[in-house]
Amino acid sequence: MSEASSHRWAALYPELGTGPVSTEPCISPDFYARERDAVFKKTWLMVARDEELPKPGDYKVKRVDVANCSVIVMRGKDGMVRGFYNVCSHRGNTVVTETGDETFGSSKAAVLSCRFHGWVYDAHGGLIQVPEEERFYSCFDKAENGLTTVRTEVWEGFIFVNLDARGSQSLIDYLGDYAGHMGGFPYSELSECYSYWTNLQCNWKVSHDAFAEAYHVHTIHAGSFPNTFSSGLANVRMFGPHRTAAVCLSPSAELRPVQTVADEIAGGYAGAHHQGSTLPPSVNPDGMADFSFELSGIFPNLLLHISEGLWFTHQFWPLAHNRTRWEGKMYYRQPTSNSERWALQCAQLIARNAWLEDTATMEATQAALQSGAKTELTLQDEEILVRHGYHALEQFMQS
Repeated sequence: MSEASSHRWAALYPELGTGPVSTEPCISPDFYARERDAVFKKTWLMVARDEELPKPGDYKVKRVDVANCSVIVMRGKDGMVRGFYNVCSHRGNTVVTETGDETFGSSKAAVLSCRFHGWVYDAHGGLIQVPEEERFYSCFDKAENGLTTVRTEVWEGFIFVNLDARGSQSLIDYLGDYAGHMGGFPYSELSECYSYWTNLQCNWKVSHDAFAEAYHVHTIHAGSFPNTFSSGLANVRMFGPHRTAAVCLSPSAELRPVQTVADEIAGGYAGAHHQGSTLPPSVNPDGMADFSFELSGIFPNLLLHISEGLWFTHQFWPLAHNRTRWEGKMYYRQPTSNSERWALQCAQLIARNAWLEDTATMEATQAALQSGAKTELTLQDEEILVRHGYHALEQFMQS
C-alpha cells in the first residue's frame, strides 16, 4: 500500500492535521467545566423520538446532568412537541416526579400538575390553575408564571433541545448538509426498539471514540464479529462539526451458520416492504456490494448508524469529567412471524455482545489516561472521525 493510499483521509481533510491529540479533554476537570458551558449548554441535543410520544398529552422527562437540569418534552393537542425545564414556577419543585434518567407519562387533558401544591400547566407551558389563587398578592400574574421553555425542534422524528435561550440557530441550520445526507431514511417505520445502557467510569469522549472507528474490530470484536468488518472506512464526509463514513464488510468475512440464517431471514423481512434500497441517495452512492452500515455522528454526543432494514444510535451523556451514561438503541421493523422474531433476537444478542466488548475497554482506558503516563493520543488515518471530533470540539471551545 502506497503512502498516498494509506493516508487518503489526511490528504482529503488536511485542515484536521496529522499530529497527536492532547489527553487533556479526557482527564481535566477544568476542561470539563468549560466544555459544559461552551458545548452542552449551547448545542442541539437529542432527547427523544417521536415514537416515544405517540399521542397528545404524552410526555418524557430527560435528565441532562451535564447541564444540571431535566427537560420535559410533551406533545400538545395540536400535535406539536414542546420542551420545558422540569421546574415549577411556584417554589421550584420538579413538576414531574422523576423515576430515573428517563421518565415517561401521559395526560388525557394534556396538562402537567406539580404534586407539591397542585399548580397545573398546559402543553404550551402556560399556568392554567393555581389552588387558592386569591391568597396571592396583586403582583402575581399567572400569564407570567408559566414553565420556562426550552427550544425544541424535530428532524426525521428525532426530538432535539437547545438549552441556550439566547441562541438563534435552528436545528436544520445546525445540521447543515448532514440533514440532507441522512434524511429520508424510514426511521419511523423501523420502530421495534432494543435498548441497553450503563454508567461508565470514563470521560464521554473515551466512550464515544470507541464507537467512532473500525480499526479495533479485528481485536475487540474477534468474539462477536470474527473477520466480519474491514478496518478501513469508505466515503468519509464532514459536515461542519458532524461527520459520516461507510463501514464495509471484510473480503474474508465468514458469518457463523446461525448468524447466516438469521441475516437471511432478517434481510428478507426488512426488504419485503420496499423495492430497492431504503438508504438515502448519498449513502453508499456507488452501490458498494460490501457496504454494511453508515457510521455518522451529530456533534457533540450522538452517533447515528443506518443500514438496510435497521438503524441504531449511541448517545454519551457526561456525568462528570470521568463518568458517562452510555445509551445504545437498535431499531427494526416489527416482526410478523416467529422466525422473524428469532432472527431479531439473534441480532440483538450479537449487538449486545459487541457493545459489551466495546464498553469493556473504556474504564481501563480512562484509568490509564489519568495516570499521566501519556499526555497525547496518537491517531492513524482510519481514525479520521475521532480526529474530526476533537477538531470540532476545539472550535466550539474557542468560540
